[in-house]
Amino acid sequence: MTQSASDPMSEAVKKVLVIIPTYNEAENIGAVIPRVLDVCPDTNILVVDDNSPDGTQKIVESISQTDQRVKLMRREGKGGLGTAYIAGFKYAIDNDYEYVIEMDADLSHEPGEIPRFCKALTDHADLAIGSRYAFGVSVLNWPMKRLLLSYGGNIFARVVTGVPVNDMTSGFKAFRVEVLKSINLQTIRSNGYAFQVEMNVRAYRKGFKIVEVPIVFTERRVGTSKMSKKIVFEGVKIVLIMGIGRVLNFFGLRKH
Repeated sequence: MTQSASDPMSEAVKKVLVIIPTYNEAENIGAVIPRVLDVCPDTNILVVDDNSPDGTQKIVESISQTDQRVKLMRREGKGGLGTAYIAGFKYAIDNDYEYVIEMDADLSHEPGEIPRFCKALTDHADLAIGSRYAFGVSVLNWPMKRLLLSYGGNIFARVVTGVPVNDMTSGFKAFRVEVLKSINLQTIRSNGYAFQVEMNVRAYRKGFKIVEVPIVFTERRVGTSKMSKKIVFEGVKIVLIMGIGRVLNFFGLRKH
């Protein structure tokens, strides 16, 4: 794919890192990596794998041996989504990347959207969120129960935290690395899907500009969803804690 000088993925955009956390994604990872690199040849990809027993690491390692743009971070156990992203964020900071993209390995996130995220950042956004709910509902192949849980959860998170974002739980997003540097990553409390909410809240409360980039989300075709009751309960708990913090800040009762 040829890039024009005005393309947000050209040399005008400095160093971009796409972070893909994995656990048992052998059926998907070999397809998603080439698609990302085809659309965005100037990016690097960091796969953060939680010791997948299905051979995910071997597939990524094989790709990385012939393509230096692909990196593999091995973790000893199943540490969860939040800690995987934090490890990736620290890698991005330590290696002087300027933009960081979060995306899933299961092909539910369309790599072709990444240049739109980068354009949003070059247009002075600090955090660009791939939004399923920016204009109604843009989700394909979800059962109604899952859709209602997600849509209702986002309304709950938006109202309680006061962050004016329609899709608080989206895992397809792009940060300027300055945002990540400003957040004390050691103090992030959440590890499941609530991690996305917490990062949005922290960025918003520090005054960073957040924009939503409309996307269409397609449910994974192969593999198993990581959603569970434990993750849902964690999400409710974390949102309530952040809501309480909002109230304390409003009344000047929170110590800084």
